[in-house]
Amino acid sequence: HGDDIAMNAKLFQKIKYVYDHRAEMGLDDQQKRVVEKYYNDFIRSGAGLDAEGQANLREINEKLSLLNLQFNQNMLAENAAFRMVVDNVEDLSGLPESNIKAAAEQAEAEGMPGKYVFTTAKPSMIPFLQFADNRSLREKLYRGYFMRGNNDNDNDNKKIVNELINLRLKKAHLLGYKDYASYILDENMAKDVPTVDNFLQGLFVPALKVAKQELKEMQAIADKEGADFKLASWDWWYYAEKLRKAKYDFDE
Repeated sequence: HGDDIAMNAKLFQKIKYVYDHRAEMGLDDQQKRVVEKYYNDFIRSGAGLDAEGQANLREINEKLSLLNLQFNQNMLAENAAFRMVVDNVEDLSGLPESNIKAAAEQAEAEGMPGKYVFTTAKPSMIPFLQFADNRSLREKLYRGYFMRGNNDNDNDNKKIVNELINLRLKKAHLLGYKDYASYILDENMAKDVPTVDNFLQGLFVPALKVAKQELKEMQAIADKEGADFKLASWDWWYYAEKLRKAKYDFDE
């Protein structure tokens, strides 16, 4: 339906007429901006392509729509499928009572009374990663989160991601852009990829420096507690909380 509107030749000719004569119409800056935006939106949606190009764009858009839908459905299925069931409350040491209670209620609702269920939903996952002392369970839950869509099952998204990337590149090329990032950025303030890269590097370099320093401080806490391992990604929230308390919780 969106393609039918954007590629309607008669409609676009009217928009183009206003765009081409905008300097003669006594428009104020806001009105000119509206005219230019609608024109550019139609161009970016394929209004300026020939019949063959529009047919190709329609096909690409249809495939992208279906793939995005399938990707999201797979992620929902992965979230729904993952359950970390804990049998012993002693394995939940460090976790706030409210989160233990919520996990027990989740287990009860799923027909597992007396057990505790944790999921990749943020209200369930984040407190566990932040407070639970059991490192192996933190790892299990975190892996359940970051491996979603990458389990070589019916919900696997790797092939879909590859297809999405290739289709987006084809769409960008069809509309006259070097790559999909350039297509997206063309109507944003940054305008081009180098500007975004420079901006991100300006954030990344100092942020990485701080993160590495924090990692050293957290590793020192772990070592002091007798840990015989190097911190991994599933340890970050847990030791970041310990570092926060050590630095800023003056009541303890």
